[in-house]
Amino acid sequence: MTNPTPTDPDRLSWEDFPPGAVRDCGSTTVDRDDIVDFARRFDPQPFHVDEHAAKDSMFGGLAASGWHTCSMAMRLICDAYLLRSTSQGSPGIDELRWLKPVRPGDTLRLRMTVLDARKMRSKPHLGLVQSHWELFNQDDACVLSMKGWSIFGRRNPGDAPQAADD
Repeated sequence: MTNPTPTDPDRLSWEDFPPGAVRDCGSTTVDRDDIVDFARRFDPQPFHVDEHAAKDSMFGGLAASGWHTCSMAMRLICDAYLLRSTSQGSPGIDELRWLKPVRPGDTLRLRMTVLDARKMRSKPHLGLVQSHWELFNQDDACVLSMKGWSIFGRRNPGDAPQAADD
């Protein structure tokens, strides 16, 4: 899919992310082979790649890398809304917490809550959205919490910008 422009009328724009909005972003089931493959490539600590070594770790068994967990959350974000939006990227993540281990067979679901939305004074065709993403396992335990900002194209960039924001 190509990156949509801010003028695409069927795309989600900054205006579609008001503070307080909550969006369910779908779910995914974690596969043992995916955990090991990701870890071998990017985070080859024993408790991510070796089931026997993982049993002797503080996790007591194989656990997904936190970075793999973030990647799964990102995929859910993309599929739920980002790929059909006017996204222009992100200046980064402000807070990231891995709260519980993610295990083979876990089913993870993601919830996004908009915390803040501001028009950009220096770039009036763009707006900032601060989100809180929470990833829950099948037992409704939160395994990942992230807060960060995203940049979206605005549908109505001619509106007067708010006070200083960027």
